[in-house]
Amino acid sequence: MLSALVLNATYEPLSVVSARRATCLVLADKADMLEHDGVVLHSESLDVKQPSVIRLRYMVKVPYVRRSSMSRRAIFARDDHRCQYCGDRADSIDHVLPRSRGGPHTWENVAAACKPCNLSKRDRTPDEAGMRLARPCRAPRATAWVVVSVSGIPDNWRPYLPRAS
Repeated sequence: MLSALVLNATYEPLSVVSARRATCLVLADKADMLEHDGVVLHSESLDVKQPSVIRLRYMVKVPYVRRSSMSRRAIFARDDHRCQYCGDRADSIDHVLPRSRGGPHTWENVAAACKPCNLSKRDRTPDEAGMRLARPCRAPRATAWVVVSVSGIPDNWRPYLPRAS
């Protein structure tokens, strides 16, 4: 299913919706199309380019800061699907401070890892196992929910997302 990025009137990313929903918002004069994906939708009396990025014509108040929920998919997206110990393709997650030692299940304590590294580390800290993290574990940026909600960020979305990776 094709998706479209929805921006607030202030160009702040709000959500990702289906391309069909974005088209309906543009046709109802509730949003302006900023980018399109090249697909043209045809009706009996109208030809419309399918939007890829739209901006709402009115300001929407966001009552909370949207954060990406922690999941395997989100952790792999944050760590670029790479093991944080050796750089190979990650296929599991690892708690830096093991859960058996009271390590929390938080963004700051979970890293993507390959099975060999995860098995060799076992229930030890990276220092005890003689391993180093490629980069420190952190909560993702405020707009990381976009990366998690779609499989890949289209190139025409990048100018509207702060430092999208």
